[in-house]
Amino acid sequence: MDKKFLNLYDEYARGGLDRRAFLKRLAALAGGVAAACTLLPLLENSPLQAQVVPKDDPRLHVEDIEYPASTGKMMAHFAMPKGAAKLPAVIVIHENRGLNPHTRDVARRVALEGFVAIAPDACSPLGGTPDDVDEARARIRELDRDTTVKNYVAAVQYLKTHPKSTGKVGCMGFCWGGGMTNQVAVNSADLTAAVPFYGSQPAVEDVPKIKASMLCHYGGEDKRINAGIPAFEKALKAAGIEYKSFMYEGAGHAFFNDTGSRFHKEASALAWERTIAFFKEKLKT
Repeated sequence: MDKKFLNLYDEYARGGLDRRAFLKRLAALAGGVAAACTLLPLLENSPLQAQVVPKDDPRLHVEDIEYPASTGKMMAHFAMPKGAAKLPAVIVIHENRGLNPHTRDVARRVALEGFVAIAPDACSPLGGTPDDVDEARARIRELDRDTTVKNYVAAVQYLKTHPKSTGKVGCMGFCWGGGMTNQVAVNSADLTAAVPFYGSQPAVEDVPKIKASMLCHYGGEDKRINAGIPAFEKALKAAGIEYKSFMYEGAGHAFFNDTGSRFHKEASALAWERTIAFFKEKLKT
């Protein structure tokens, strides 16, 4: 598919356009309303087309679960290798579009690397993530930030005591979820390792609360997020917190998401390799 359509859809999906403006521009690019109607389902179903590990992969045990949290039951996608005894655990936190097929897929990718993985749905208190992208983003905006952090911290406790877990827990997240990963690190002394992908940094005064080892990924073209790096790293150093930070030149915000137009294949592959090596080092030793 022509990249101009993917770029337009990505702008819409991330909140840069409302649906009316998106459809109008799509029709203009496609050469008419009829052509736009043909393209629309292909664009909206792109996360399914980019699936790497199917939910029925015979190597995995996969299910949708609930765990207790601040607002009641939190829904989550669960995956782990079949037949495994106890394994370290990893929380995967979605972008601002909620728990979509892509994030579920990432959780399964993590599981195949030898972890118990869960991808919680931040929208659980509002009934879960809807299929409509606009509605999903709207629900994310409705969430109370402090309560949402508590719901993710509850995921750390859930995995720490899970019968299939060794008790060591890591957390990774993307965009909105990258910022939330930083907040989980600030608010959970039981978190061992945290990997925020281009996430908003926590307040400088909160950084000393972090007990986890940190691995931070940033896109070289992501000016808004990158503006917060110097103060964050200064605070990490001052607090004596173990951290590594990688900048991927030529990549922008959301470079890991292989369902979006900002996907950067080389940066994504390297960041994934570093992330899995980091989790194995910190959670399996």
